[in-house]
Amino acid sequence: MAADTFDPAFVLVVDDEAAIRYSVSKTLQRVGYNVREASSGDDAMEVLKNQTFDVILTDIRMPPGLDGVELVRRIKDQDADIVVILMTAYPSLGTAVEALRLGAHDYLIKPSTSQDIRQSVAQGIERARALKRRRTLLEAIRANVQELSRAPEETPANGQIRDPFAEVRAAVGEMPLIEAPIASVMQLGPLTIYPGRYQIAVGDHPIDLTPTEFDLLLYLAAHRGRVVSCHELVREVRGYSVDEAEAREVIRPHVSNLRRKLKQMGLDEDMIVNVRGIGYRLNEQSE
Repeated sequence: MAADTFDPAFVLVVDDEAAIRYSVSKTLQRVGYNVREASSGDDAMEVLKNQTFDVILTDIRMPPGLDGVELVRRIKDQDADIVVILMTAYPSLGTAVEALRLGAHDYLIKPSTSQDIRQSVAQGIERARALKRRRTLLEAIRANVQELSRAPEETPANGQIRDPFAEVRAAVGEMPLIEAPIASVMQLGPLTIYPGRYQIAVGDHPIDLTPTEFDLLLYLAAHRGRVVSCHELVREVRGYSVDEAEAREVIRPHVSNLRRKLKQMGLDEDMIVNVRGIGYRLNEQSE
């Protein structure tokens, strides 16, 4: 998937090995991305002071200075919408789990093929822009609500009442604020699921989920009636493969956060059942 001709994506490649930076950068430039390079985590933070990026592709081990995991932490503190993809030639459970908990989008094992890199970056850009569109929408709604709360109730001289949300719809390309096409909505017991929005709702009350939490719930919903292994969840939801023991460590915090959010809305947190030693299934009673 190439970058949009009129709205090219910006990617930062961070690696202490010049040959790898060059190879990855050329792979991405060939499909139209604007690419900058940084030779260390500290160098990357300096670049980020003056420019924003859709995706940052970084090595994990970059001695001395900031490693990739700490870089993820600092990037997310600075801008939660930036998507970070980690690369490593030395995969380990500890670094993978920590990076994913901090919000890394993907975890590539070196040497990665050009196709793997382009695919991961393309998916990351799609996710980053979806998050930014949602942020723009929420900020526009907030601004219009504040304007409405200040404005006196009066009818203009021409008799036409201004639609306070016209600017919102224009900003997001006529994206519906609440409604969605029937084909894109799933009903799961008390939950309404909006694929593509990373959002679910209980009645009129939306629940914002992280992309991983949303994809996890959606996958369990699509395969309700059976127990889904953690290995399968990591493969299908996160996009890479690890053994079952590592998969349990990766998936567990996402399930925990999802249950907590469901409980905050008054739902049964046990609608996602942990089948010990096997995986998770969606509680049939939730339907």
